[in-house]
Amino acid sequence: MSDALVQLDRRDDGIALVTLAHGKVNSLSTEVLGQLAAVALSLTTDPARAVVVTGGPRIFAAGADIVEFAADPDPDRFSVASPDRVRDVGRAFLEALNAVALIPSVTIASISGFALGGGCELALACDLRIASTRARLGQPEILLGIIPGGGGTQRLARLVGPSRAKDLIFSGRQLTGAEAYAMGLVDRLVDVDELESATMSWAAEFAAGPLHALALAKAAIDRGIDTTLDAGLLFEQDRFVDSLATRDAQAGIASFLRDGPGKARF
Repeated sequence: MSDALVQLDRRDDGIALVTLAHGKVNSLSTEVLGQLAAVALSLTTDPARAVVVTGGPRIFAAGADIVEFAADPDPDRFSVASPDRVRDVGRAFLEALNAVALIPSVTIASISGFALGGGCELALACDLRIASTRARLGQPEILLGIIPGGGGTQRLARLVGPSRAKDLIFSGRQLTGAEAYAMGLVDRLVDVDELESATMSWAAEFAAGPLHALALAKAAIDRGIDTTLDAGLLFEQDRFVDSLATRDAQAGIASFLRDGPGKARF
């Protein structure tokens, strides 16, 4: 898959590495989004033990391919593409990023350099985010006279709260890695030269964990946060019962009874 715009490397340690490889800025064209959706589907039907999403050592993703929103990209003759074409681009974002969010494994966005617009929205579709001190994150769509269309108004508000999301989306400003960490937009912040090793070390922790239990916990959190507390608690109870029927529970409880807590291998 060396020529693919979205490359998938299933490592021997159970970690799947998903790398965007679309030129210098990793723009998220509809072709890239289609490949990303296909990769995410493959990681749903045949899950890895943990998934890392990255754009490589210098950039994560700079956002949508703006040319796709133009009927004619020549600035002197520019006009916006038809609503149907714009809707097609928006649908590509929705399908690809929802597919990433539905991967049952723990997903980590490893952010080096820019993660702007659609790039930030891709990071938001992952479970966890680790960034380097060089990272820059934001939703700058407002500076183009448009709004986020890949989940930015929804996932960002759920992660950092409506007021902070409005500040970022209304202003279009970029956050440094440190600012994003302080806000809770990213979960871990490391030096640039430590990002790759820190990311893989973190992913390895989940890869060594109970695959089925982690998937059920992820489903309970993701489903519960979008419903009422009572409905979420009932959904959690069902997933709890499901978890007791897995190989993870068999190994974990047997290990606890035999060796005490925290020694199970899955």
